[in-house]
Amino acid sequence: MGTMPIEKRKITSSRLILGCMGFGGNWDYSQLTDEDVAKTEKGIDAALSSGISMFDHADIYRMGKAEEAFGRVLKKSPDLRSKMIIQSKCGIRFEDDHAPGRYDFSIEHIESSVDKTLKRLSVDYLDILLLHRPDPLMEPEEVSEVLLQLKQSGKVRYFGVSNMNKSQMELLEDHLGEPLIVNQLEMSLNKLDWIDHGVHVNQKAGAQTQFSDGLLEYCMLNQIQIQAWASLANGMFSGNEKENLTEAERNTKQLVAKMAAEKETSREAIVLGWLMRHPAKIQPVIGTTNPERIRSCADAIRISKLMTREEWYSLYVASRGISLP
Repeated sequence: MGTMPIEKRKITSSRLILGCMGFGGNWDYSQLTDEDVAKTEKGIDAALSSGISMFDHADIYRMGKAEEAFGRVLKKSPDLRSKMIIQSKCGIRFEDDHAPGRYDFSIEHIESSVDKTLKRLSVDYLDILLLHRPDPLMEPEEVSEVLLQLKQSGKVRYFGVSNMNKSQMELLEDHLGEPLIVNQLEMSLNKLDWIDHGVHVNQKAGAQTQFSDGLLEYCMLNQIQIQAWASLANGMFSGNEKENLTEAERNTKQLVAKMAAEKETSREAIVLGWLMRHPAKIQPVIGTTNPERIRSCADAIRISKLMTREEWYSLYVASRGISLP
């Protein structure tokens, strides 16, 4: 299977990431409860006991309460920090009294966001800071200035982005003077635009390609770790009883269940293992807060090594409702 780009940089060997958006209670400014913190602690324990040592945050998750709940756990057990790789994201701002929902890569906002994140998490530094989706008003000189200041101050070790294309990354890297190490993209068995480009797909509508500028190959060539958010497709193929599935979705769900039974594993492991089988060494972010489901995801590492080319293409074709070539 080779080595993940992020592992080659000696940052982590965790093949999976626990996404922390589900912790912290409701999406509002209500007070964090003891129950919210206990739920977070159970999720962290399930992850670490399953070999998942990397955790993904964002300043906006649960209006900051996801980070706060995580920080409460670290305050209680400070020795856990040395066992973790923690990344967070900034740049998205919700609608408020001053403006509509927007992106903000200004120096002031990035500085303020990082300081607040560190305080909420009860940590001295972030291993990785991601810029959360592209900001059309990004001034690359200003962004590079504040990022380098954060690194020199010891507040952030490495930088990455989410949902950026190749040209946006190149522009930022040119001014930053050092490589971005992560690009976090929406990827799952149900979200296939990232792999369709260049593949002759026999369907009436043709393949809709989101990353047709060679983003996947650019990341592979430059040792940029691709992380997959929404990697479990909201549980569509692994337990979420969604109504009104398409024929392709129903067929894929049945095939995932069949493979899981044959390999004596979870359906989550099949869905994630499919992503991880790709040569880009994709690192899925799992968003579940259920300890049992977190543990069931861990077998994806084994499945990714066992999955044959024929099995991979069977899932690919079924999920698209297509035929090749």
